[in-house]
Amino acid sequence: MFEALSDKLKKVLKDLRGESRLTPEHLDLAMREIRIALLEADVNFKVVRGFIERVKEQAIGQAVLQQLSPGQQVVKIVYDEMVRMLGGTSSRLLFTSRRPNPVMIVGLQGSGKTTSTGKISRWLQQNQNRNPLLLSVDVYRPAARDQLAVIGKALGIPVFAGEGLSDPLELCRAARLHCEQVGFDTLLIDTAGRLHIDEELMTELDSIKREMQPSEILFVADAMTGQDAVQSAREFNERLGLTGVVLTKMDGDARGGAALSIREVTGQPIKFVGVGEKYDALEPFYPERIASRILGMGDVLSLIEKVQSEVDEKEALKLQEKLESDEFTLEDFRDQLRQVKKLGSLDSILSMIPGDLFGGMPKMTPEMTAQMERELKKTEAIINSMTPLERERHQIINGQRRRRIALGSGTNVSDVNNLLKQYVEMRRMMRQMTQGGMLGGLGGRVARRITGIGSKRKKKKKKRR
Repeated sequence: MFEALSDKLKKVLKDLRGESRLTPEHLDLAMREIRIALLEADVNFKVVRGFIERVKEQAIGQAVLQQLSPGQQVVKIVYDEMVRMLGGTSSRLLFTSRRPNPVMIVGLQGSGKTTSTGKISRWLQQNQNRNPLLLSVDVYRPAARDQLAVIGKALGIPVFAGEGLSDPLELCRAARLHCEQVGFDTLLIDTAGRLHIDEELMTELDSIKREMQPSEILFVADAMTGQDAVQSAREFNERLGLTGVVLTKMDGDARGGAALSIREVTGQPIKFVGVGEKYDALEPFYPERIASRILGMGDVLSLIEKVQSEVDEKEALKLQEKLESDEFTLEDFRDQLRQVKKLGSLDSILSMIPGDLFGGMPKMTPEMTAQMERELKKTEAIINSMTPLERERHQIINGQRRRRIALGSGTNVSDVNNLLKQYVEMRRMMRQMTQGGMLGGLGGRVARRITGIGSKRKKKKKKRR
């Protein structure tokens, strides 16, 4: 998400950073470029106008911090204003002590309400220790309630069937009673939608709101629809009083105009963003992290959290021990590739890494990351085509075995040769690093101090003396 906007803003701000003295002409040129970039990203024009005015006002009137150059100061102001425009701080879902806490999920038909309802229930269960029950009151769209039942079954989260009931209010009352009797603390209500906003829809939603007194009313908006999503959110907010927004399909929107506009226009925070079709592809919305990504500063915190949630700690420690003892096999290599795949696409991972971390390296284009992903798939296919013994002892893979592996993986013998060569080279480098050879001197001593490698050897020598 935000790729097009991010590329343009990074270029403008990079030019500013290079200026030792910032003139009004430089600032005007930069603001003009930023205005064009935001408008091309489909950001609401009133939001853009206010943003530019505030940045210019602060850049002209604010004293430059001693530790920052004038160009860096403008970058900081742009970052601060972008964070403010996105909502300032992350907003969690708020619950009261009553049981159950109803949460209404509203929005237009096709925005992803039902899938988002399932995703939110999973997130609440795993991250806020909630015990949710799912309910669909969309009695108009064919199989709408069946769709939620399928999602609930896949997630292992109960869905209230309400057999024999076809009135939305009756379904809500029966589900609330069921929550009280069984002990569910959260009732997620997937409401009906329309292709457009109409009086009948709003009257029904208003009736459900009055009956259930929800702790949260979340509007689900399709980010791909841009300013249409912003306008719909504004109208829903005026009629129902939203408490937050869920933006779906953010992984498919390279512009990001809806995310940058919707908070400013509605006054309601974005609480979640959907970044894929899988049920775990839902992320809390952090304004400061999103602003960092847009401006090319990376989002290391989100990357760390993603790794912590997806990578098995015991497996990681086991891998470390194998690296230290030079027992890293092709089987381990394949396991690591699978762990990386769990983190998402290379594009999403690279977007979280600060742009200047690999200073001399060229910018990764979508074609380059796609090629890398194809190579990773090819590597996994080659290792899958090996026998367990071959993965354990790569030295036994002779010419005949290489031809068989290439045939089984749909690759060439040269591909198998390249993989084995890279694997051997990687093992050699790892061995040198763990022994301090590549790091040398102080670097080697620091590495040994951190990992503990070499400490046992020294103690044994001491005893022999």
